[in-house]
Amino acid sequence: MQGLLKLSKGIDALNFKVGQLVMWLVLAMTLISAGNAIVRKAFDMSSNALLEIQWYLFAAVFMLGAGSAFLKNAHVRIDFVSSRLTARTRNWIDIGGILLVLFPMCILLMKLSWPFFMNAYTSGEMSQNAGGLIRWPAYILVPIGFALLLLQGCSELVKRFAFLRGAIDDPIGGDAAKSDDQIAAERLERELAERLAVEKATASAATPNTAPKA
Repeated sequence: MQGLLKLSKGIDALNFKVGQLVMWLVLAMTLISAGNAIVRKAFDMSSNALLEIQWYLFAAVFMLGAGSAFLKNAHVRIDFVSSRLTARTRNWIDIGGILLVLFPMCILLMKLSWPFFMNAYTSGEMSQNAGGLIRWPAYILVPIGFALLLLQGCSELVKRFAFLRGAIDDPIGGDAAKSDDQIAAERLERELAERLAVEKATASAATPNTAPKA
């Protein structure tokens, strides 16, 4: 089990690095989109290549970020159901979902998408738009993205079984079961509550004692 957990940590590290790269792709996509809009409005010029690179980058963010999202447990869960289940039940449900849904889906889509990439690569398929981009870099994102998601599924499967055997803490418990937005919202609520408490205490200390003297 320890060897499998080391392999799981290696997969986690890989998808974590990919997730960091994806964040920079979001910035690049935003800058290209803004620059293209400025040039079009200011100089009445545009480029199909710049338009297409935007959805290339969007596709990269969506496909390459799937494994990182699974690592951070950011995919959608039915919280009002899962919150009522025991930790062992949640982990068994995850195991069933990974084995019966995630693995078959990833393998099937990798198998179906690979020929599209190979055909585009060998033929040098180009965009039909004037000045457009070559197509195979967009097609290769599909099998790569699902391969990363498949690897992360293997890592999560190891962690679920390790928890059930008592080797590690619940991988989907506590903050791990919450999205980044949920964690940020709860942190903000705590900060507001602390600020209100401080303001009340300050106001109470500043209020003079007006009780009548005996």
